[in-house]
Amino acid sequence: MPALPRAPREPRTPRRPRAAYLSLTAAAVLAAGTACSSPTTDHPASAADASSAPSATGSPTYPLTIDDCGFDTVVDGPPQRVVTIKSSTTETMLALGLGDRIVGSAFLDGPLPDDLAADAPEAVTHPMAEQVPGAEAVLGLEPDLVYAGWESTLTADGAGDRQTLSDLGVATYVAPSACKEDGYQPDPLTFDDVFAEITQVGQIFDVPDAAAAEVADERATLEGTTPDDRGLTALWYSSGTDTPYVGAGIGAPQMIMDAAGLTNVAADVHDTWTSLGWESVVADDPDVIVLVDAAWNTAADKKKSLAANPATAKLSAVENERYLVVPFAATEAGVRNADAVADLDDQLADLDVG
Repeated sequence: MPALPRAPREPRTPRRPRAAYLSLTAAAVLAAGTACSSPTTDHPASAADASSAPSATGSPTYPLTIDDCGFDTVVDGPPQRVVTIKSSTTETMLALGLGDRIVGSAFLDGPLPDDLAADAPEAVTHPMAEQVPGAEAVLGLEPDLVYAGWESTLTADGAGDRQTLSDLGVATYVAPSACKEDGYQPDPLTFDDVFAEITQVGQIFDVPDAAAAEVADERATLEGTTPDDRGLTALWYSSGTDTPYVGAGIGAPQMIMDAAGLTNVAADVHDTWTSLGWESVVADDPDVIVLVDAAWNTAADKKKSLAANPATAKLSAVENERYLVVPFAATEAGVRNADAVADLDDQLADLDVG
């Protein structure tokens, strides 16, 4: 690859402090019932149907009916008691000033960024579960909405089946980026998809101005970045040792790498993440390796593993320590993706590739 240095850049304008827009106004009580069935739908793929459209004043008309991953989510009013599952959903709530609505959080993927940590309630600083909470624990908090980052968390063996929760008076909302059904899964995921979710969450909670301000901030962050123009190839290394789990061609890793100007060596795999044999990685010999930093598999541990593995020790990126680091919580679709691009942009500016 050419060794030309990148031109100096203007200092990036800091993002404005996030403001709290709403406060807790009421508590919800669960309805009784135990029915369980599987959701079915004939709806076309869409973020929300016409019944959830905002009124002329910018506020939605309740009840909202949202076609969410093929399931009709009905919201009777702005949710007041929310359980969030995954960092991406928790951080979206905090970014929109809705932290005081969170009565329980679970499956957090890492520490909050400073601008969100300042307003995090105890329900976030002391999560109810390290991974997926059980339905009994969720119902015990009397939520009126469960906001999940993965569809797979909302099952009878997890936080509760969606239809059963609905029958009990608890609405569920899955991050649209995590939908897996044909016609619902973003293919590929784009920043417009990420911004559409933020906008829709603002609609659900009747905080459209907060959502619009957040989207504007993130667009400004992206506009302030300069994609790398050296044609660098990259491996997005999320987890795994014997067989790496990597960012594939249609999910958040691909979206972030595209915006940063990196060519994903696993872009031809039609999935969000995938298992990829080391022999394939060695054959591609990526110019740089993006290391996902997670508490259970840190970037430092990955560096040691790559250097100790005879199959990867001779990779040019390993020999020359051409690593980029992204926190795990920024690797799934959410409010930290734009900042992840900006962070990679800065790391790439300091990276010498000869």
